Amino acid sequence: MQTSPDRHEYPAHWEADVVLRDGGTARVRPITVDDADRLVSFYEQVSDESKYYRFFAPYPRLSAKDVHRFTHHDFVDRVGLAATVGGEFIATVRYDRIGADGTPASAPADEAEVAFLVQDAHQGRGVASALLEHIAAVARERGIRRFAAEVLPANTKMIKVFTDAGYTQKRSFEDGVVRLEFDLEPTDRSLAVQYAREHRAEARSVQRLLTPGSVAVIGAGRTPGGVGRSVLGNIRDAGFTGRLFAVNKALPEEQKELDGVPAHRSVRDIDGPVDLAVVAVPAEHVPEVVAECGEHGVQGLVVVSAGYAESGLDGRERQRALVRQARSYGMRIIGPNAFGIINTSPRVRLNASLAPEVPRPGRIGLFAQSGAIGVALLSRLHRRGGGVTGVTGVSTFVSSGNRADVSGNDVLQYWYEDPDTDVVLMYLESIGNPRKFTRLARRTAAAKPLVVVQGARHGAAAPQGHAVRATRLPHATVSALLRQAGVIRVDTITDLVDAGLLLARQPLPAGPRVAILGNSESLGLLTYDACLAEGLRPHPPQDLTTAASAADFHAALSRALADDRCDAVVVTAIPAVGEGSVADAALAQALRSATAAAPSKPVLVVHVELGGLAEALSAAAGTAPRLKPDSVPQNAPQLRPDSAPQQAAADRRPGPADQPRTAAGEHPEALHPHPAGPDRAPAAPETPEGTHLIPAYPAAERAVRALAQAVAYAQWRRDAADPGRVPEYDDIDVKGAAALIDGLLARGQGPALGPDETCDLLGHYGIEVHRSLPAPTPDAAAEAARALGYPVALKATAPHLRHRADLGGVRLDLADEEQLRRSYAEMTEMFGTAEELRPVVQRMAPRGVDVVVRAVIDPAAGAVLSFGLAGAASQLLGDTAHRLIPVTDREANSLVRSIRTAPLLFGWRGSAPADTRALEELLLRVSRLVDDHPEVVAVTLEPVVVASHGLSVLGASLRLAPPPARDDLGPRTLPAY
Repeated sequence: MQTSPDRHEYPAHWEADVVLRDGGTARVRPITVDDADRLVSFYEQVSDESKYYRFFAPYPRLSAKDVHRFTHHDFVDRVGLAATVGGEFIATVRYDRIGADGTPASAPADEAEVAFLVQDAHQGRGVASALLEHIAAVARERGIRRFAAEVLPANTKMIKVFTDAGYTQKRSFEDGVVRLEFDLEPTDRSLAVQYAREHRAEARSVQRLLTPGSVAVIGAGRTPGGVGRSVLGNIRDAGFTGRLFAVNKALPEEQKELDGVPAHRSVRDIDGPVDLAVVAVPAEHVPEVVAECGEHGVQGLVVVSAGYAESGLDGRERQRALVRQARSYGMRIIGPNAFGIINTSPRVRLNASLAPEVPRPGRIGLFAQSGAIGVALLSRLHRRGGGVTGVTGVSTFVSSGNRADVSGNDVLQYWYEDPDTDVVLMYLESIGNPRKFTRLARRTAAAKPLVVVQGARHGAAAPQGHAVRATRLPHATVSALLRQAGVIRVDTITDLVDAGLLLARQPLPAGPRVAILGNSESLGLLTYDACLAEGLRPHPPQDLTTAASAADFHAALSRALADDRCDAVVVTAIPAVGEGSVADAALAQALRSATAAAPSKPVLVVHVELGGLAEALSAAAGTAPRLKPDSVPQNAPQLRPDSAPQQAAADRRPGPADQPRTAAGEHPEALHPHPAGPDRAPAAPETPEGTHLIPAYPAAERAVRALAQAVAYAQWRRDAADPGRVPEYDDIDVKGAAALIDGLLARGQGPALGPDETCDLLGHYGIEVHRSLPAPTPDAAAEAARALGYPVALKATAPHLRHRADLGGVRLDLADEEQLRRSYAEMTEMFGTAEELRPVVQRMAPRGVDVVVRAVIDPAAGAVLSFGLAGAASQLLGDTAHRLIPVTDREANSLVRSIRTAPLLFGWRGSAPADTRALEELLLRVSRLVDDHPEVVAVTLEPVVVASHGLSVLGASLRLAPPPARDDLGPRTLPAY
């Protein structure tokens, strides 16, 4: 690396891995004097036409002077970056700082000329776009605000790179050359372009892993058993549609097959491309395998080998080296220590995992960081009877293990536009980039349900194998932010599957009104109570009695679904004994035929010891007596009670070998998406007749909890269609606040500001803080009270007594000097000297409800606004609500109403309602302050007294710091854990 004294130190923080348009990866790094040979080799592989476009003239080779110029940089005024794959250059970009006359210059000149050269074999992969993002970020860091580029008119590809970037630009034409000038400050459009490119690239990188045309299992043992041999058998038995190879360097040279699969000693020996390699060799042999795969052109790896970060510090370094090595060849990794991946599409049929059976095809995408939890989820979704009964299916499954490279964010990018996935279920033990995850989750949730359960919620750290950035936010806050982004947050994997079944099978409810009907009064009442506990609005249960027939259920369900006052129906059923009792298959058919006539409302079944009913509800068309929606008469036909087992057996019969069947037994082409809309679930599986599959639950509370989650999600979808706006206020002085902040930071003020500076800064945003005067003595307290005017409050500001009226640290409504001096004496006698108490005097504010407003910038999650009532009770209960900044007017409105103690603000038990409009405005002003000035890293307003008319901010604290890095505003990079 360059070390000469006239040059800046090598900027290692500019190094980054990026995902390209086709899903491959490349390394971006500064060019140094050591790269002369690489540069020459790279240039020799560029076509004459590309050279002409770069230099505006025939330029067959680089001179020694050129090589010196293009490899010697000061990393300030002259910078060159290279994109590399396998250690070799595939593209370069450089800038040279220029002055107003276009000649080389140094700071404070803030313009630079920029030029690219991309090897022809790698054009069209998005390399130039990625390099432009990185060179622009470098330039901004070095004080350059504008780029200029001269391009030949025929070089349309490069012109498109500049014009599509989204920067504010100016274009001119002179002397046969197109001159482009553009500002480097990120704009809404440039960020949108960057996010769109990131989405396409990351989605494509996951698609390459999940839809390979050829797979090699490296480490398939010569004897049965073992991880590699098991994965090989699972891929073969699943009927993988591509080419499959077994690789083991210990195989005898004469052995050409292993379990009927072509076998080789090395991946290099395979004739033809290998898209995916499953690596199942000891960790110490993995680097050799990765090198062979990279040299053979393998696109991605699933590393099931253990012995990495989960095993300690040495393993963590081994894991980092693995990621660096794989990315250097353009490969992405699932793992290490991964359980594997599954794709049930009939076009792929891939089971590159340790799961011995492929789950039934379906519409649920499943992601689990833990292999053990992945097994449990697959088992619950696969089995019939017990737990959540009935059949549902999986589109794709990813178990990421240590998720050293491919993470839940990457898979979300893929599932967002995957036509085979309608519902996403995720088990997460850590979130490496909460800011990005919430952004992707919000976009995904607007199109399809996203259900998440977080493991290790109450642990002190992420699992040992997960190297992630720390967040200072408590779990409850992170959960609230996920819910704001539309994520359906659940606490257990049972709830995860329960919610997934409902969302995959039924439309979203239009509201919280629930009809309950069934043949058990007790079970109906339990369901009613569960609805009330979950915040739903149930109708009184309708008891059909234990003598109810299938026709009775059909008629009652039809009436409920036709009722405009009903948004969802819960059917309760218990087994009946005696002649004429309803049979499982007949009841299931009656319910399904009733729902076919009103498919816009969700229906759930709560059953008690009716395994046959759950199976019949999920049965494929043709496995139960078929009734048209309008053909269930008063005397509906019933099966004999002993016919249910035979019916269930028929349901379990496999279909034709060449027609893979979905979770419900129908052929894949029978699955049709629903029309998109804020109140409709996307693409619930249907039978050919168009009826929904009805989810069945063994307990009322589980069914109702899933329904409540669907109701809340449907409301979020409707709200997301109109998220509101960030209002403008005429009295906000952004420039004045910025000048004050710059001055305070320049003087070394901070991190905590004094009372005067805090009041001044908040005043620039229209937030007035009531003055408080120090009272070190009784006489000083009396003088302060005379200056402020009675009545006053006497407060101790020592940390252990601050805002603690319950401990006696606050005395209110002191009407005269006598009361003030008496209270002063009582406080000092009770709690200590004035030096210990730090008392202050403050003018009384109108009575109202005391609340607390806080804002903080978390390095991982971003800026967060929090709100709750003041007092020990709210702190004890954790009754605080949170929103990501910037907050819109609709979000401020919901924030005020989302705490459990919100009724105190709205006239609870006859009290005067508080001025919530003024409170919402205060929240919006604080949000604007933190959003406009990232140097404001913490704000606390406590207490804020919200009266019937207006509010009073009685205490405020504020912290300043240099703005933290915003990785979401910088160039696209893969995380380096």
